[in-house]
Amino acid sequence: MTVKTLLLAGGTLLVSASAASASGFQVNLGGQKNIGMGGVGVALTLDQAAMFYNPGALAMVRDNGVQVGFNAALARNAFIPESGGGQSTLDNKLVTPANFYAAFGPKEGKWKIGIGAYTPFGSELHYNKNWEGRYSLTDINLRSIFAQLTASFAITPQLSVGAGLVMLAYGDVDLQKDVPLTAQTGAPTPHVTLNGKAKQSFGYNAGIYFKPSDKLSVGVSYRSQVDAKIENGDVRLRDVIYSTGGNFTATNFSATLPLPATASVGVAVMPNEKLTISADANLVFWSAYRTLDFTFSGNNGYGDRAATATTPAVVGTPGLLGGSTTSSAKRYYQDALAFRLGGQYKVTDGLTVRAGGFYDMAAVKDGYISPETPDADRIGLTAGASYEFGKRFGIDASFLFEDFLKRSQSQSDLLNNGTTDRVAGTYKTTIAVPGVGLYVKF
Repeated sequence: MTVKTLLLAGGTLLVSASAASASGFQVNLGGQKNIGMGGVGVALTLDQAAMFYNPGALAMVRDNGVQVGFNAALARNAFIPESGGGQSTLDNKLVTPANFYAAFGPKEGKWKIGIGAYTPFGSELHYNKNWEGRYSLTDINLRSIFAQLTASFAITPQLSVGAGLVMLAYGDVDLQKDVPLTAQTGAPTPHVTLNGKAKQSFGYNAGIYFKPSDKLSVGVSYRSQVDAKIENGDVRLRDVIYSTGGNFTATNFSATLPLPATASVGVAVMPNEKLTISADANLVFWSAYRTLDFTFSGNNGYGDRAATATTPAVVGTPGLLGGSTTSSAKRYYQDALAFRLGGQYKVTDGLTVRAGGFYDMAAVKDGYISPETPDADRIGLTAGASYEFGKRFGIDASFLFEDFLKRSQSQSDLLNNGTTDRVAGTYKTTIAVPGVGLYVKF
């Protein structure tokens, strides 16, 4: 068995196999109002979540405020193997990405500062026992929290700029798979678990917002790449038998995953005081993700042999997983575009309703699809509403439904690309994400 086969699941490091409203493993659930409008936000000043979509727009948000939002993402993933047989579905659990923002500045001033926290990567997937791809992946549980400190300044009443310091404040991963090694009939199937916490790492986002008239606004923003690095993660093994134990001595692993940069442009039109229509285009620089490389270390003693009357004691080679101290898995992602359109209408002084949609192109190329990221072109529809009490307090509600196009790969595709560490067949995914938020303005 090759190390590449053993560690296909490594591509799940701090990623989302069922990410909502974005290509690859990116998630776009930054603000409840924006979610209801198809995920647009680069040319909008809806609330303090502007610091996520375009920090340049934050200075133009009229009120100071604090807001918090919660989402409940539930994915339905199905797989039909090329070799035949029934459909496998995932026993997915509810994933709850959240967001928090607070921004302050002088009432009639030219600047605002803000802090934010959000969960742009996270997923929990549990494939059925004995499914066809169990030697690639059986379970994954991912969590992450990003923090952001933002400053925004209005150069003129029409033009503002801003920038934010972004930090991967917390992240961890727990992924599992079966190992195709048995020495005798009826022997248990070995199982490996990789668990690790990411080091804190930093990036930035920056943006420009321009509103030449009451009826038009435009914006551009850029979010930098952040590298997720795990050092001395834990390697845990179960049901490893004596005859093959010498190939599985590792206790720790290290790996780095690039979380790609994103460039965005947006435009919004306000035909009247009640209606706003906005469109965004996003380009995610996934081509930075070429390979995922692992290094193993430590010695759990599985390869040790006690001395006998005729042979000396043997100490097993440290850092082995599948017989090697390193692994490298092909990803070869491609840059991906997304197009978003949304609108909102103020029905009364207190009630605003929203709707939107998006089309997001896949980052994973044909022949490179893996169980932890069954990426595909996707179409999404969204809806939302806000109700404000006394011009100070309010509640936001949002709903997103995302439909992935069917994505298939054959065994010949895998052979041609050298990606036989994956499984041939057809993937199909849908995701539903209801959400709610609370805010206060002052």
